[in-house]
Amino acid sequence: MATRPPHNPNEHEGGGYEKRDAKIGGLLQFGFWLAILVAVTLFGMHWTFDKFVRTEPLGPPASPLVNPSERVLPPSPRLQAQPHQELVDYCRAQQAEVNSYGWVDRDAGVVRIPVSRAMDLVLARGLPSRPASEGPTGPAAVALGTTHVAGGDDLEGPCAYLQSPLPPVTEAEK
Repeated sequence: MATRPPHNPNEHEGGGYEKRDAKIGGLLQFGFWLAILVAVTLFGMHWTFDKFVRTEPLGPPASPLVNPSERVLPPSPRLQAQPHQELVDYCRAQQAEVNSYGWVDRDAGVVRIPVSRAMDLVLARGLPSRPASEGPTGPAAVALGTTHVAGGDDLEGPCAYLQSPLPPVTEAEK
């Protein structure tokens, strides 16, 4: 004898959908309050934008036709448009300063001379020295290591990663 399972109240009977679970009134109320929230948010944002536009004018918009030399730079920090080229220019300027003559302080009579000329002068004149009896002893004495040539394998700093040597600075660039 075949038995039939008891009736399940959640099982739908005809109509193709569950009639008891969907409450149209609750869905309409949710939609109404959602629309109110969206409207309040939109009006609040509109009011905020209007307040900032009225209190903080940004000035005239920059035109691409304006002469770049007449433009006023924005406050710091500024992004670099061409960081590699700026680094090359910086390193070139540093090399020009290290390898040229110039005044550091004209009033005090301090000048800048090329490093190669300074090394020649040190070799010719020597360094000031003191007697060995006045030198440091014990752990304060430092053993001299190997010397490194500037621009050699020990190159450091922001210009160190540039693979090829910088082209020489011409007179027009100085």
